[in-house]
Amino acid sequence: MTEVDYLTYARSMSTPPGKSTLAMRLGEITGLPIIELDKVFWQPGLVATPREQWAAVQQELAKAEGWIMDGDLGPYDVVGVRLHAADTIIFLDFSFFRCAWRAIRRSRERADFWRWLLAYRRRSRPLLMEAIATHAASADLHVLRNPGALWRFVTHVEDLRRNRS
Repeated sequence: MTEVDYLTYARSMSTPPGKSTLAMRLGEITGLPIIELDKVFWQPGLVATPREQWAAVQQELAKAEGWIMDGDLGPYDVVGVRLHAADTIIFLDFSFFRCAWRAIRRSRERADFWRWLLAYRRRSRPLLMEAIATHAASADLHVLRNPGALWRFVTHVEDLRRNRS
C-alpha cells in the first residue's frame, strides 16, 4: 500500500467497530482531517442537501491536500465526486446480520434505513462497486468483510506509519 494521502469514506452498513470509529482511528494514525459527511449533508430537520449542491460541496471538500471522508448516505448519496478524488477506498462489506444487529444496538432507525439495508446487497452494493470501477479505477480498494480483516488493515497502516518514522 502506498502512503495514505487521501481516504474516501469508509463505506459500510453500520459495523463494529463502525465506520466512524475506523475513520477516527485512521485520522489518529495518519494525521489527516476527518470529514463527517452526515454533518455536512443533512440540513436542519433531517432535510437532504439537493444532489447538485451536494456534488458541489464534495468537490470543495475534496480540494484539500489530504482527508478522510466518513459517511454513507445511502440512496441520497452522490459518490462519484469523492471517489474520483480518492487514492484509497475502504469498503466495509460486513454481513446483513452484523449490520442489522449493530443498527439495533446503536439507535432507532427510520423506515427508509431498514428498506435500504434489506435491499443493500441486491441493489446498492452492485451500484457502488460499479461507481468505484468507473470513478476510482486507479485507487487502492480495500474490501473488508469482517472485524478481523478491519483490525488487520488498521494494524497494517499503523506499521507503515511506524516504519516511516
